[in-house]
Amino acid sequence: MAKMLRRQREAICSLALNDVTGLEKAQETYGDSWKQRGGVGAFMMLARKWDRIENQVSKSNINFDILKVAENEVADNLEDLLDDIRDLRRYLLLVEAEAYLVNDIAPRVDPIWSIETSNAFEVHD
Repeated sequence: MAKMLRRQREAICSLALNDVTGLEKAQETYGDSWKQRGGVGAFMMLARKWDRIENQVSKSNINFDILKVAENEVADNLEDLLDDIRDLRRYLLLVEAEAYLVNDIAPRVDPIWSIETSNAFEVHD
């Protein structure tokens, strides 16, 4: 398997750390409102975010190529697209974490990605 590029890994680590911070801030403000209507409500929340992304991508003439759409968007439209992608990713993290918690199991931690065992930005070649 090809090794992850340094810049890509750094971007992923930054996104992951920002997601944790963003989720902590959202928890302070909104609490567990994302799941107050149960699993169906949580699923519909994910669906709405996906629908927003799909709507933004389908407006282009690039046939749902989200990477080309992102490359060709102007600043405001790109930020809207990235906001929805970020929100969806964070909601997915919440749903996944909840699935582990309700089953009283811990997520598997891959030591190569573990922030506790290494510097989050260290590249493992």
